[in-house]
Amino acid sequence: FSSTKIKKAGVIAVIHAASSVQFLEQKIRTELYSKGLVARFSFDDIAGQSPLLLQTIQKARSFSKSDATVLLTGESGTGKELFVHSIHQASSRRNGPFVAINSASLPEHLLESELFGYEEGAFTGARKGGKLGFFELAHNGTLFLDEISEITPRIQTSLLRVLQTKQVIRIGGSQVIPVDVRIIAAVNKNLKELVKKGEFRQDLFYRLNILGLNIPPLRERLIDIPFLARLFQQNIADHYSKSVIPFSERVYLAFQSYKWPGNIRELENLVEKYVVICDDTYTLETAEELAFSLLREDLEGESDPAKPTLTIPIASLQEMENSILSQMEQLINDKNHLAQMLDVSRSTLWRKLKQACENDPSREIVN
Repeated sequence: FSSTKIKKAGVIAVIHAASSVQFLEQKIRTELYSKGLVARFSFDDIAGQSPLLLQTIQKARSFSKSDATVLLTGESGTGKELFVHSIHQASSRRNGPFVAINSASLPEHLLESELFGYEEGAFTGARKGGKLGFFELAHNGTLFLDEISEITPRIQTSLLRVLQTKQVIRIGGSQVIPVDVRIIAAVNKNLKELVKKGEFRQDLFYRLNILGLNIPPLRERLIDIPFLARLFQQNIADHYSKSVIPFSERVYLAFQSYKWPGNIRELENLVEKYVVICDDTYTLETAEELAFSLLREDLEGESDPAKPTLTIPIASLQEMENSILSQMEQLINDKNHLAQMLDVSRSTLWRKLKQACENDPSREIVN
């Protein structure tokens, strides 16, 4: 090399707009990891007509306008995942990735590597070049942590650190990686009880439960049961390209008297069994008995599915009659059928309903 000193003649700076850098970053993430990282449902996919469900949907819509962490609670099979997808779809992050992981499906070491990623050589069997974790994959989007109650104390600590700092350090790495992720968690257990028992960190619980949303069980949505049963029957029959005998009113009453511990998932499974079994050899009577027999398989000591029961608080005769009418209205929408069930004329039924509304201004007669 020449000993002549090199004189600096000038400087060339290559400047990219921040938006283009962000676009390229997102494009790389999308090209590499976008398969399956999208929300598949919206609020329009949540079926039901009950006031309780509609109130829950309205609350979830308001949550979608925020970036705050959401904790969904509710029994298994109530449709929590539908709400998670819908909140993401209605949010400002809708064009970003949607990443979901079931916290109970992986052992601790695998869950840790999936969430936070790892560097090459971090452990035996580590992928060459390392691996992005779900927090990095969900950058500018939403990360759904299902069954959050099942994560171990060590993972709880790591998760809390990420929520506080909005930064991730991969396993075996030292680089701090900033992440912009909206967290939605779901649980079918009582997290407050787990906190009291020392099985779940209290500080993490409060970090997750900024916005709380409880999804009501099917037994609290009586009006929705016939609606969903009809919807499932139609969709499943279309899938199998067959026509089946519709459920009778007695079957719907039986459905409404059952507690449905498996909630919507259990109802859909029962309807599918009915559609698969019911064929051209069935009559109205035998089809009804088929539905009852399928329901009896799930009863496990419940009351006769053909005879729905009511719970009436002890009060004055008028108040107890009003309670009966209120509950029966939820069970049966058809006023003619309701009058037959109560063994009164339609005019008498309307008079009693009107009287009940006068005694309780919050009620109104539904046609």
